[in-house]
Amino acid sequence: MAEAVIDEKENLEAAQTEGAEQTDQAATAPAAAPKRKKNKRTVSEGHIHVLATFNNTLITITDTKGNTLSTGSAGAAGFRGSKKGTAYAAQVAAEKAIEAAKQNYGLSKADVFVKGVGLGRDAAVRTLINQKIQIENIKDVTGIPHGGVRPRKAKRN
Repeated sequence: MAEAVIDEKENLEAAQTEGAEQTDQAATAPAAAPKRKKNKRTVSEGHIHVLATFNNTLITITDTKGNTLSTGSAGAAGFRGSKKGTAYAAQVAAEKAIEAAKQNYGLSKADVFVKGVGLGRDAAVRTLINQKIQIENIKDVTGIPHGGVRPRKAKRN
């Protein structure tokens, strides 16, 4: 029993001296290098993708390679339920997305790609034109079915 107590004391003393050595090393270690300022990427030209559905409007701003710079949607702008599909909600969403892209990346020119048939379609494009970003061209990329789906099999009685 006495041997166990002595062993515990030795272990405690060894742990304390190790802790002291670690603090000495920390004190002598060189100070961390100051963080460098992150270079802001400037993107003067980009693409603006507008997806206008009946229930929501999504605006994605990308560079010419397709890397996302900023996004906006009617839901993210604070609209809920059936109000998300309105033209006003699309206008607010487009304003927020464009503002973020202009401030963070300096976007000045863009091509617009519109997809979908929702109410926010025209409102979003009109807002983009009014935001002092030079619109190069506007293209409709809404999918068009060619032939549609396979019909049901004929009924047999």
